[in-house]
Amino acid sequence: MFATHYHELTALEDEVDGVKNYNISAKKRGDDIIFLRKIVPGGADDSYGIEVAGLAGVPDSVIKRAKAVLKALESEKGVSADRGAAGGVAGGVSKGTVGRTAGADQISMLDIGAGEIAAKLKSIDLNTLTPLEALSLLFELKKKL
Repeated sequence: MFATHYHELTALEDEVDGVKNYNISAKKRGDDIIFLRKIVPGGADDSYGIEVAGLAGVPDSVIKRAKAVLKALESEKGVSADRGAAGGVAGGVSKGTVGRTAGADQISMLDIGAGEIAAKLKSIDLNTLTPLEALSLLFELKKKL
């Protein structure tokens, strides 16, 4: 059992005896997505990676940048708005293309973590923390870092 958005692997259902594709049913309205918690036969009709990243708490700046890069990749390669099961970039967008598209304003994951930690530290009143709360906070921040 495995999960994938690669067309090459989902196509195995037609080529290999016993291989079956299933996906989780979802409704998308604009930038919002609702997973219906229903497993249905067939490959995924779209990739929801950016939406899932948003649900997982990835910062808005990263989500916006991912959408911009995806849009550029789709227009550069002539990919339609319906990205299909492979998330839109099947057919091979080269690393060089992604690098040129992302440019100098690419966000580092380290910068994101540092920003979250700085925001957390700024919101804390150190004068009201118990030693145990301070230790717990230190553990949490180290884990994020």
